[in-house]
Amino acid sequence: MEILQGFVDAVVGIFEDSGLLTLNWQNYVMIGISIVLLYLAIKKQYEPLLLLPIAFGMLLVNLYPSIMAPPTTQLLTEAQCTAQNVAVSGHAKTVIDGVTYIENPTYGGLLYYLYQGVKLGIYPPLIFLGIGCMTDFGPLISNPKSLILGAAAQIGIFLTFTGAIFLGFTEAEAGAIGIIGGADGPTAIYVTTKLAPHLLGSIAIAAYSYMALVPIIQPPIMKALTTKKERSVVMEQLRPVSKLEKIMFPVIVVIIIAIFLPDAAPLVGMLMLGNLFKESGVVERLSKTAQNELMNIITIFLGTTVGATASGQNFLTLDTIKIIVLGLLAFCMGTAFGVLFGKIMYKATGGKVNPLIGSAGVSAVPMAARVSQKVGQAENPGNFLLMHAMGPNVAGVIGSAVAAGVLLNVVG
Repeated sequence: MEILQGFVDAVVGIFEDSGLLTLNWQNYVMIGISIVLLYLAIKKQYEPLLLLPIAFGMLLVNLYPSIMAPPTTQLLTEAQCTAQNVAVSGHAKTVIDGVTYIENPTYGGLLYYLYQGVKLGIYPPLIFLGIGCMTDFGPLISNPKSLILGAAAQIGIFLTFTGAIFLGFTEAEAGAIGIIGGADGPTAIYVTTKLAPHLLGSIAIAAYSYMALVPIIQPPIMKALTTKKERSVVMEQLRPVSKLEKIMFPVIVVIIIAIFLPDAAPLVGMLMLGNLFKESGVVERLSKTAQNELMNIITIFLGTTVGATASGQNFLTLDTIKIIVLGLLAFCMGTAFGVLFGKIMYKATGGKVNPLIGSAGVSAVPMAARVSQKVGQAENPGNFLLMHAMGPNVAGVIGSAVAAGVLLNVVG
C-alpha cells in the first residue's frame, strides 16, 4: 500500500506541476501565435533567421514560464533548512523580528541569463558589427545624394512618435514604438531596451514581422505614389569607388556621428568597425568571424530571448494592438516619404533618378533594394535598379541608427 500511495502522490505531483494547471488562456493563445510565426518562417521563409528563433522563444516561455524567471532568494529558518535538506553553512543570514533566517538563493531560468545581453544593450551592436562586415557602402559613396533618401525614410519614425504620444503612450514608449518605422530589428530592440523594456516583445515582433513583409507591403505604396513613366526610368551606371574611399568612409562617419550624436555611437561604431574589417583587407579572419560565427551565435541568443519576453500576460494587451498598428503606419510612412523624396530628386535631376529607389531608404537590407529592383523591372525589363537602390538602403541603416540616437538623447 505504501508503494501504491507513493506512486499516486508522484503522479498527482507531476499533474499539479504540469502546464495543464499552471498555464492560462493567454499562454495558449500565444502558443498558437508562435506556431503561426514558425509557419511563416519555415514555409514562407519570411525573415527566417530571426523570426524562427523569436517564434520558438515565444513558444518556450508560454509552455514553461520559469525559463525566463529571475533568480530569487528564499528566507528559511534552520528548521526549514533541515526539512528541505538545505545546507545552513555557507549562506548569508538575515534577522527579522528576532528570528534568524538563512538566505537560500535559487537560480533563474536559462533564457533569463541569455536575455542579459539584450537588457544590457550588448547583442544589437554586435549584430551591427556583423552587418558592417557584410555591407558594401560603395553605392552610397558613389552617389552621396542617396543619403537624402535614406534620411527621408526615417521621417515616419518621428511622425509615429508623435502619434503614439497622442494615443496615450509616454514619450519613452512612443520613442520605442516609432523606431519600428526604421525597419531595423536590432535598432528597434536596442532602443526599446533603453526606453521601454516592458514593450520589447510587442515591438520586436512587430518590427521583424514588417521587415519580413517588405515584399508585400511596399509595392502597393510605391505604385500608388509613382507614374509608369517614373517607374520606367533607367538610371546611369554608378561610378567606380576606390579602395581608399571605402576605407575612409567608416572612419569619417563614426567620427562625425560620435561627436555630434554620442547616443548613436554604439550602433554606428560597431557597424563601421565591421565595415572597416571588410574593406581594409588586412583582418580577413576577424571579418569572417564577425559575419559568420559571431553573427550566428548572437542571432540565436537575441531572437530566442526577445521572443521569450512575449508571454501571454505581457503580450495580449490593448497596447500591443496599438503598437502593431502604429508600427505598420511607421513602416508605410517611411516607405512613402522615401518614394516622395525620390520624386523630388526625379524632378530636380530632369528625370535621371527613378523614384522607386527611395523606398529602399528603410533599412531592411537588402530586401528593400530587391523590391525596388523587382517593381522597376516589372515596368521596364531593361531596368536594373538594385545597385542604385543599395545606396538609400545602406543609408537607411545609418539613418535608423542616427534616429535611434536622437530619440535616446531627447527622451532617454
